[in-house]
Amino acid sequence: MSESNQPASLSINGVEIEDTFAEAFDMKATRLIVTAIDHHWARQAVSAMSGFGTSVIDCKIEIDIERELSGEETPDGRPGYAVLAFAMSGGDLEKQIIKRSGQCVLTCPTTALFSGLEAERDSTNKRMALGKTLRFFGDGHQISKWIDGQRYWRIPVMDGEFLCQHDVPRIDGIGGGNFLLVASSLPVALNAAKVAVDAIAESPGVIAPFPGGVVRSGSKVGSKYKAMIASTNDAYCPTLRGVVDSKLSSRQNAVLEVVLDGVDFESIAGAIATGVKAACQAFGGQGLLAVTAGNYGGKLGRHHFKLHEILR
Repeated sequence: MSESNQPASLSINGVEIEDTFAEAFDMKATRLIVTAIDHHWARQAVSAMSGFGTSVIDCKIEIDIERELSGEETPDGRPGYAVLAFAMSGGDLEKQIIKRSGQCVLTCPTTALFSGLEAERDSTNKRMALGKTLRFFGDGHQISKWIDGQRYWRIPVMDGEFLCQHDVPRIDGIGGGNFLLVASSLPVALNAAKVAVDAIAESPGVIAPFPGGVVRSGSKVGSKYKAMIASTNDAYCPTLRGVVDSKLSSRQNAVLEVVLDGVDFESIAGAIATGVKAACQAFGGQGLLAVTAGNYGGKLGRHHFKLHEILR
């Protein structure tokens, strides 16, 4: 290959950026707002609501807090949080949202629940039941109210009333955007991942649904066991060097992945750039050796986040 045909190299603060892409796929999504008398109770509700919501592989939903909201940013003028949720189908999304809203938000003292998307009814967006289903807990004592063209339900509970929007929009989203941080040691990988996730937390329209936003159990499609649809990404497991076709050098001893879901391509691309640059600036020359991404040759999803294009 001539020198002119060699792929261009890219590094940030001495950290090599591999010329590859993260592969992501279409999902259905919604955005909800949970408010309460203060941030403490709102946080209790959204923390419970987003529990066991890391991966659609077994959780059937990927859900996490998008950001904290002040009273000036919420429908009822109280403090709260915005939550983003993603699933592989509209039916799965609606089923999970109703269950989690009923068990985690309705039960939490002082909370109310609203759509976090546009207020007007857009015919291009399908809608999912929320208060439409949860109202039956009121046992006939629930009251319907129309405010600014939107329908709400007031459900009597022991601390007063639970206010909930009748239904919420469902939009198209993207799941599975990612990048991998390759480090000389586990402490470096952990700290670099934390810096990356903290930086991404300021990005709107995106969540990193795994614990702390970080995945140690990166996966590949398929397994030697027929019952498993995914299994450990052995090429990036440092203990398997010399046993499998490893992608790790002798210096590369720990890999952590950040997985991102977002409302559109631009949101995820921006979050990848933000997270990678923050990690490289903090730990370039201090043990963060490379950044790469997980893909399956383009066979899993149609959205390809090319690291060099995003980061140049």
